[in-house]
Amino acid sequence: MKSIGNTILEIRKSKGLTQEELAELSKVNLRTIQRIENNESEPRGKTLNLICEVLQIDSSRFNFKSNQYKGKKIGQLITGGFFLFLLNSLLTGVIAFMTIARTANWNSRLGALLLSFFIPIFIVHFTKKMDSLERMLKFGIGFLFYATLLFIVQGFQNGLHAGFSTSLFPCMIISLLVFYYGKNIFKLLN
Repeated sequence: MKSIGNTILEIRKSKGLTQEELAELSKVNLRTIQRIENNESEPRGKTLNLICEVLQIDSSRFNFKSNQYKGKKIGQLITGGFFLFLLNSLLTGVIAFMTIARTANWNSRLGALLLSFFIPIFIVHFTKKMDSLERMLKFGIGFLFYATLLFIVQGFQNGLHAGFSTSLFPCMIISLLVFYYGKNIFKLLN
């Protein structure tokens, strides 16, 4: 299958146009035309439409390749979403089990407090380039969902009492704060 750049090059030559003429007629920068024809970049949107209009070709003939990429992005999005859901469920479940379970004692609650710091700091270490708010929302949404569910099932006052008396809410707050301020912790350590 020919690339978009090769196709544009062939059609431009068959129409007897130079790169300069194509650039002038399409109102696209000459360097952009050169990059496209050398397959250094791929035209999208307005640029592709302007070039196709001058060459009198339908821009939809190039949509197969872009639809192929969209399919990959959707697959990656679904897979990434599934693993985020799994990680959030696991993290929330472990903390909840260690604090709320009938067998939970002060040792397990202390372990939950430690895990609520160390697991998020581990995640922050591997997502340093991610924005703090994005990280907190991606990896802390399980806590927010669980707290909302607790309030719905037990009512607001009983949910607050259950969350703080079992140290569930302090663990959640610690985790969310570490997700948000984790970069600053690493800056202080360096």
